[in-house]
Amino acid sequence: MALPQLSDDQRKEALAKAAAARHERAVLRDKLKNGEVTVESILNSDDPIAARMPVHSLIESLPGYGKAKAAKIMEDLGISSSRRVKGLGARQRDALLEILSK
Repeated sequence: MALPQLSDDQRKEALAKAAAARHERAVLRDKLKNGEVTVESILNSDDPIAARMPVHSLIESLPGYGKAKAAKIMEDLGISSSRRVKGLGARQRDALLEILSK
C-alpha cells in the first residue's frame, strides 16, 4: 500500500497530531507509574489514548516491571508483542488484569 501524498501543511498537521498523542500516552504512563491510575481503569477505558497504548508499554510502566518481565507475561498469556490495549480479547484482558493485580 502506497503512502498518501501529503502537502506540507497536511504533513505538519499529521506530525503535530502524532506528537500530541505520544505526549498524552507518556503522561498516562507516568500516571500509571505514580499510582494515579490503575491498570484496570486503563484496560476498561474507552479513552482512545489508552486504547492505542501498546500492551508491553502498559506493563513496563508499572513499578517493578521491565522489558524482560513484560515479555514473559505477554508470552505466557499468548499476547503478540505488537498488540495494543484495544486489541486484547476478553480472556487476555482478564488474565492480564489478574496477573498485574497481584
